[in-house]
Amino acid sequence: MPVKPSTRSLARRCACSGAVTLALLGACLPAAAADGGQPGLDRFYRQKVTWSACEAGAPKDLQCGKVTVPVDYARPGAGTLDLALARYRATGRRQGSVVLNFGGPGAPGVSELALSGKQFMDLTDGYDVVSFDQRGVGRSSPVSCGVDAGDAQEGGSGDAVADLGDARAARKALAEWKRVSAECARHSGPVLPHIGTVDAARDLDVIRQALGDRGLNYLGFSYGTRLGAVYAAEFPGKVGRMALDGVDTLTESSQQQGLVAAQGQQTALDDFLDWCVRDIACPFGQDRRRAGDQVVQLVRSLDENPVPTGLGGRLTGQQLVGAVGQALYSKALWPSLERAVASLVQDGDTRPVQSLASGGIALPVARGGPVRTAGKASGGGLTDNGAVPLDNLPAAMMAINCADDPDRPDAERLVRDLGRLSAEYTQVSPVFGRYRLNELLMCYGRPRGTDFVRERVKDVDTAKMLLVGTRGDPATPYRWTVETARRLGSSAVVLDNRGEGHTGYGSSRCVHRKVDDFLLYGSLPADGSSCPADREPDTGG
Repeated sequence: MPVKPSTRSLARRCACSGAVTLALLGACLPAAAADGGQPGLDRFYRQKVTWSACEAGAPKDLQCGKVTVPVDYARPGAGTLDLALARYRATGRRQGSVVLNFGGPGAPGVSELALSGKQFMDLTDGYDVVSFDQRGVGRSSPVSCGVDAGDAQEGGSGDAVADLGDARAARKALAEWKRVSAECARHSGPVLPHIGTVDAARDLDVIRQALGDRGLNYLGFSYGTRLGAVYAAEFPGKVGRMALDGVDTLTESSQQQGLVAAQGQQTALDDFLDWCVRDIACPFGQDRRRAGDQVVQLVRSLDENPVPTGLGGRLTGQQLVGAVGQALYSKALWPSLERAVASLVQDGDTRPVQSLASGGIALPVARGGPVRTAGKASGGGLTDNGAVPLDNLPAAMMAINCADDPDRPDAERLVRDLGRLSAEYTQVSPVFGRYRLNELLMCYGRPRGTDFVRERVKDVDTAKMLLVGTRGDPATPYRWTVETARRLGSSAVVLDNRGEGHTGYGSSRCVHRKVDDFLLYGSLPADGSSCPADREPDTGG
């Protein structure tokens, strides 16, 4: 599921009683196996990262590097790929590294760290702060579905807008998703069948060893919490200090996740409209009773008559819905959302909406390199000039979520159920229901995903982990934090953030402090303790 420690760059988008100080947490961990416990992996586990300056445009104190991993861990000699890494070096007494994952799935860690690094500078008191582009993402053999520049900036492919309650329209939508699946396979290269979280967690262990850490110290947001939980299940003895913020579900079906997401985003939209109508510049007017209908009418109008963009493409209503959903992850983006929709409605200018959809990240970063098969360069998603494909984020999000999803109903069952599902999704959210229902279909035509996440990630025997849930989170509801903590077992400690927005680290001073105290000093809050909501930020309305 989709994170935000930084109110600008990441709003688009991983049992103890009393405060316990675990200053030596991880010091008694057993030494990591040199080969990761599997023959053929020795050379990957013997790596050390060579750090150097990043490409022009990145912060001067950011360093970049790479780690090589096998494409297929079952056949480590069949091919390799390079993972792009970046770090801010420790400024205090170094006690190792802390690795960040910003969520998505599909958020590029290198450019995110470059853009939002100031959020994490307190952690450099004891750690190198490291992030990476997950396999298939950013500069790490990026996947693509072959979407051209215009379509990619408008929100990617496959966002069918038909009424899915109609059987003919449903079959047409399934055929389109199957076509998209084939295009993604054709453009993504050999990494695509090995892009899921189980493989990414194994990459994370190679990174840990290459950084020289006996245990993985980790901070994951939104989807990054799923990656952290899977790592804990695969490598329980190598978990150091792990904090998970905006906790993803490990058990709910994709159908239920879609309903939860639609409902959460509708609630966030209602809150935005309550704020917007108090401003004379609100593009939906000052009548709150009509404002919700105005949003629905705008989406429907754009679906029927998309607006041309400056890139030769067109902006549909569903692409607008996607951009609005990204902006609703943080109240700090409400003024930007208000202005973007006003520019669209009043001037036909699609650029501000497109900027919200893309998150505004466009920093040049160090390359991770293409996939190498049998030791030779072979494909990979990088374009001819070395740039990351513009559709990488949606393509990676689809690929990773589908690889983690074992649900693959056949076409007839989908067609039969879509009428009922369409009514349920629309009732939950007249704005986000159709968008989320189309996402439910995105795995059609792809191989069945793993059942590892749902079946094996539970009752982990690890060092204590800190799980943060935010009461007003529109993407990862608080109950998911409680349910995931219960599933992980006695190792999980829950911090209840009483605030709003997706994740808490970047928006709550209390959460920020408690996460830092845990990562730096091993000091855990009591299980079930809470952080009060911060004073309402000045959003300019």
